Amino acid sequence: MTSNRAFPRTKLASLVALALVHMGASAADNMPDADGAAAAAAAGATATATVVVSAKAGAYRADETAKGSASFVAPTQASLQASEPQSIITREFIELSVAPTAEYSRIVNIAPSMSGDSANGPGLSETKTTMRGFGDDQYNITFDGIPWGDTNNPAHHSTSFFPGSVIGGAVVERGPGTAGNFGYATFGGSINLYSKEPSKTQSASLFGSVGTWGTALVGGAFESGRLRDYGNATVQLNYQHLKSDGYLTGNSIKSDNYFIKFQRTIGADTLATVVATDNEIKYVQPDNSKGPTLAQIAKFGKNYSLNDDPTSFNYTGFNHTSKHTDFSYLRLETSWGDGVNSDNQLYTYAYDNQTIASTDPTGATLPGTKAGAPGNKDIPGIDKQNKYRAYGDIFKLSKQFGNSTGRAGFWYEYSDTDRHQYDLDLTLNLRDPRETKPAPVAFPSVLFDQQSTIRNFQPFVEFEWAATDSLTVTPGVKAVHITRAVDADVNQSTRLPQHTSVDYKATLPFLTANQRIGADLAVYAQYAKGFQIPDLKSFYLADPTRNSSDPQLSTNYQLGVVGKRDVLTWDVDLYRIDFTNKYVSNGLGGTAAAYVNLGGVTYKGVEGQLTWAVGNGLALYANGSSNKATANDTGKTISGSPDMTAALGALYNAGPWSASLIYKRTGEVRQADYDPAKPAAYDQYLTPAYGNMDLSVAYRFQNPGAGIKTLKLQFNVFNLLNRQEFVSISPGKTAAFDQYISQAPRSVQLSAKADF
Repeated sequence: MTSNRAFPRTKLASLVALALVHMGASAADNMPDADGAAAAAAAGATATATVVVSAKAGAYRADETAKGSASFVAPTQASLQASEPQSIITREFIELSVAPTAEYSRIVNIAPSMSGDSANGPGLSETKTTMRGFGDDQYNITFDGIPWGDTNNPAHHSTSFFPGSVIGGAVVERGPGTAGNFGYATFGGSINLYSKEPSKTQSASLFGSVGTWGTALVGGAFESGRLRDYGNATVQLNYQHLKSDGYLTGNSIKSDNYFIKFQRTIGADTLATVVATDNEIKYVQPDNSKGPTLAQIAKFGKNYSLNDDPTSFNYTGFNHTSKHTDFSYLRLETSWGDGVNSDNQLYTYAYDNQTIASTDPTGATLPGTKAGAPGNKDIPGIDKQNKYRAYGDIFKLSKQFGNSTGRAGFWYEYSDTDRHQYDLDLTLNLRDPRETKPAPVAFPSVLFDQQSTIRNFQPFVEFEWAATDSLTVTPGVKAVHITRAVDADVNQSTRLPQHTSVDYKATLPFLTANQRIGADLAVYAQYAKGFQIPDLKSFYLADPTRNSSDPQLSTNYQLGVVGKRDVLTWDVDLYRIDFTNKYVSNGLGGTAAAYVNLGGVTYKGVEGQLTWAVGNGLALYANGSSNKATANDTGKTISGSPDMTAALGALYNAGPWSASLIYKRTGEVRQADYDPAKPAAYDQYLTPAYGNMDLSVAYRFQNPGAGIKTLKLQFNVFNLLNRQEFVSISPGKTAAFDQYISQAPRSVQLSAKADF
């Protein structure tokens, strides 16, 4: 097969260069203060966002005069303008309490109804986060408002794009939002990540960390401040290098991330932003990363994964992954006068995963290949590729009508994907012709070689009606039109040629309301429909055109209350989500096989979060959720859905000292769905509740010398109580080959950051 097409990475450089040339052409102009233009440009965007505080990247809290208030120190909180349950997370919390090596999952998992853990240590392997029982491919993740994720299904790779050092804050939205919220999986909600807000003054910093398992991180950042000779432009640069041997045996990681953000005004009414980031990661890890079997744990320990034996499936030399990603955008926010504002983001991002791995790390398969001599004990493996690039544009136009705002716009995206899996004899480093079906066998060493595309168009319209001075009601509607196409000489699963496309359409209504009660209390309600793009696996059959054209939909009913005072911020919400048209196989074979809408799940629960600023730099924090996700056909809890989450914490910040102690607990989880034919397995595959406690202590030195303005030393302990409960069980072909993942044990990191 010769379909290994290269995606031109020059696209990213071209986009950035084009933007810089365009903006540089007017650099000599006399520009107004950047804040003025930014405020004008953001006026429409501020009203557009479901989470009003997320309108400007990094602007998650009140100004510095609010320092010491509950809103300033809260690890998570909701806005008084909220129209659905949300958790706002600030950069201050990230720097104080989150591992310097962490990626977004470690940041957002503090929030109610969120759960997930890294098996290899904080930030040292990909982590799949669960939201209210919705899995990673059932909710959105955005960066500065742009949805991103895989193209075969809308899942995410937590270590692949944005390390913690470039994240300015996050907003977890537990709901579909308003009609202007975009993504392929508004089904379960959104994790919205934001870049840092530019500094008004010039600064530079060097940072580094060392820790358990040979973990080391070094990096640097630069803030230009306002460049008065260049239209008050700002430039932000960040570089980070990470390496670690990891907790799991043989599972090392090495990564480099480069990030630039450029912002300036054009004329008096436009704010232009260019962001570009490039990330490279090299892992040594199995492709099947579901953990060891109980027999392997008994012999080698809970952290067993790879070894140094070249006759083993678990040999480090046979299991490695290289990933290269980039993400960039050009954004123009303009105020046109008379209450008219526009916001346009042109973007592209790419993901390139090249993996070599053995076929089975559990011992369930005996060695031996067809490429080797008869009776050989060669190790069978795979050459796996997942490579895609997406291009898109998000446009929003708003118009003020007194205190009300009308909005309309669209999201367009096109993505091109190239995936393959070739069979290998890893011992001989040759192709292995092991495929036997369908007869006559073509391409016997190719499991699949598949190209696919997505064309997506989602227009929307909504009206934020200020019914009274204190009541805002926002109806809206969004149309979804998605075309998936597959062009494969050897398609996945069937190994037959496949050259076809399927259209998916949906109309999604939205209705939200926010009632302010005085200056420090608000009540909100939401009715909204979310959707999830059908998985590419729905094309792994003889005739995908027989599939239903209706994507999976969720109907959300939510009610909440938010309270804010100087010393206390709190909120509570109730939710019910009806998922009634699950996209499943009809169970038939041959040309009758199809995916249809059948069955569903009911999700319901209660959530809350609270921060109390006690005084003298001390704040207490708590959050919790009671969650239930029940299959409509069996009445049983679905797999992967914790029955509760809870967090308790104390935070301290006074003078040069700061500290936090936070405990997060995740409830019991069913690891397999109920099967009436095997009822005993339902209780067998159950992991009990587990907890994780993290400690952070930091001290800041002012003007210590060598041109350093501030030197911060920080000591972090993760999993302070050293608990190692099982958090995941993946059923094997028999119980002996079930795979188990446990919590990574206690680890420490010592960090330093020098600001110049």
